Amino acid sequence: MEKKILDFLSSGLLDKYVIGATTGLESKQAEEYINKYSDIEEEYNLLQEQLELAAKSNAVKPPINTLTSILNKLDDKPVIALHEPRKRSKSWYSAAASIVALVFAGSSFMLYNQNQELVDENNTIAAEIFDLRNDINENNSKLDNVLLQFNKLNNPETEKYVLRGNDRAKDLKTVAYINSIDKSSLIDVVSLPKLSDQQTYQMWANLQDRRINLGTLDASNGKLKSVPYIEDALSLSITIEPKGINKTGTSENSVAEIPIKNKDN
Repeated sequence: MEKKILDFLSSGLLDKYVIGATTGLESKQAEEYINKYSDIEEEYNLLQEQLELAAKSNAVKPPINTLTSILNKLDDKPVIALHEPRKRSKSWYSAAASIVALVFAGSSFMLYNQNQELVDENNTIAAEIFDLRNDINENNSKLDNVLLQFNKLNNPETEKYVLRGNDRAKDLKTVAYINSIDKSSLIDVVSLPKLSDQQTYQMWANLQDRRINLGTLDASNGKLKSVPYIEDALSLSITIEPKGINKTGTSENSVAEIPIKNKDN
């Protein structure tokens, strides 16, 4: 691989471009390299796939009907119609003054009630805006998790292992991401053939003299799942076991297995 390509890949500019953190000039430079070099284009496509996978694992639903509710409340404001008083003769001034006093009292009471309704509406809107801010903070937190998982997947120390099912589970596919430096393990359950209600898929880390249960597998809907990192594991395997506690598993029940690279080798 050309030194120019290696220097570009090691600069981190491509990673910044994928997550939208580049300046206009940096974006133009990244796009020129992607269009010009097939190796860089291949790495760019891989980074996009990894970012999409990390994003799916923290998928967030937006607030429902919040904006519509606020707009409806803002549009639904009371309107007070003011009518021009008719002229009255002097002989009716006293009666008119009494009527005006009564109307004023009634109007004051009505305006007071309307003001209270507006206060209640404003409080409701303020509460909904507060909820929106909480949603924004929660979304920002989940975005941070997406970027963290993306960085883990893109870490050069992270090894990718694809477990494919044998004849007993042909459509089974699970991807494990293991980093022996920061001692982390993530799995993506891509597909699992359906089992009976009395059976489950179990994942195992196989050591020299024993195997350790990493938990039950279920459909992840594109979400990454953390599993325990096991030091000195020689391989990963998936078995079909009866439902309930199973601490050992059996090789006869194995439907997928893959060896793990040892960092000391």
